[in-house]
Amino acid sequence: MSPAPVDAVVVGAGPNGLAAAITLARAGRSVKVLEAAATPGGGCRSAELTLPGFVHDVCSAVHPMAAGSPFFKALDLAARGLELVEPPACLAHVFDDMPAAVVERSLEMTAVGLERDGGAWRSLLRPLVDHADDLIAEIMGPLPLLPRHPFVLARFGLEAILPATRLAGLRFRGPRARALFAGVAAHSILSLDEVITSAFALVMTTLAHTVGWPVVRGGSGRLIAALVAELEALGGTVETGHPVQSTGELAGARAVLFDVTPRQLLAICGDELPPRYRGALQRYRYGPGVFKLDWALSAPIPWRDPACGGAGTVHLGGTLDEVRASEAAVHAGRVAERPFVILVQPSLFDPSRAPSGKHTAWAYCHVPPGFEQDMSDAIEAQVERFAPGFRDVVLERHAISPRDLETYNANYVGGDINGGRQDWRQLFTRPTVRPDPYSTPNPRFFICSSATPPGGAVHGMCGFHAARSALRKALA
Repeated sequence: MSPAPVDAVVVGAGPNGLAAAITLARAGRSVKVLEAAATPGGGCRSAELTLPGFVHDVCSAVHPMAAGSPFFKALDLAARGLELVEPPACLAHVFDDMPAAVVERSLEMTAVGLERDGGAWRSLLRPLVDHADDLIAEIMGPLPLLPRHPFVLARFGLEAILPATRLAGLRFRGPRARALFAGVAAHSILSLDEVITSAFALVMTTLAHTVGWPVVRGGSGRLIAALVAELEALGGTVETGHPVQSTGELAGARAVLFDVTPRQLLAICGDELPPRYRGALQRYRYGPGVFKLDWALSAPIPWRDPACGGAGTVHLGGTLDEVRASEAAVHAGRVAERPFVILVQPSLFDPSRAPSGKHTAWAYCHVPPGFEQDMSDAIEAQVERFAPGFRDVVLERHAISPRDLETYNANYVGGDINGGRQDWRQLFTRPTVRPDPYSTPNPRFFICSSATPPGGAVHGMCGFHAARSALRKALA
């Protein structure tokens, strides 16, 4: 006997796919999620990558966007077992010959630590922090035709549109604040001389001062477990080990939501989309990749600057010019001798990540798409530069190349963890220029992945908006 049909099928059980399924189930629709891998999660899984008892986040590790997500805030995920752990400091940016620049949860404490640039930091961030809920509501979705908070959005946009190097130079006088701002902007995985890179720094620092940069107790996979539990409580189901290769497997569903990027969408259902739309999807641009290392450690990282010991995230990049050069090299198809490295040390604040007295850490640098060179030595040299003796505490390491990332998650084309380049041409108009970017010309098919606004990171908003589109257009 064939299974009973459902109103909607979601292809892919990443955070966005699960968010879409939950939104549909909350609206009273029957929904099933099909996941190719043996476990749900997409880019939000945890595993013992190095040694038994050492829990590592395979991709996403720090979750300011999750903590600030309107969708997640609307759910009681704490009742499903989710606990966010907030380190004493969100971020430390380290230098060779200066004290680290530290982003605290407190805007005022951060400003004090930046000394002569404290007033400029306060002036830049205070208007955004005071209206953070309104700002996040505006930017966590497609570009609004009629903003609900036009003055907040305008205040943000005047500086967000600038290249990060330009805004840092205009706002700050000292090297510490300039480098700090540039390092946060580098999360965009764009050249820091590109327009809108300031937007990433402004959003991420606003979140730092409002919700923090937390980690998930027990590993990022616990967030997925909470979302699955929420979906199942609403009557939805998740079927793992079920790759979808054609739409023939999706017959009977009134709507199909794809948590995939354009390349996979074309492979699954390209024949059922009109030529012009297929052509637009084929022109979708993917961005640089990442090379990632996970470590099992016998002791905490021996930072030269003790301020780093209180930060969940540490940026290893030195001055603004060094960070700028590293990101520019990636976009020129090469890597810098000293790559900019983003490092996370969750076990300092979540002892469940490692055996007693031991620790885990996670780091990556940006590389050209599909880059095949092993960056392990370059990344570890950067850590050793700011933490002499680091290699002495490494028990085991595990490397993930761009090719490995794409094998792990087909959405990570060439190692692109954002599901597509997030520059001004593809920020709000991803995957194509369309009034409703979540819909397709086929009335049954919708896209709910990070290839739609607001793009990469763990927030579920792509899935939420796609589900609302499906409810209006296919499931009314």
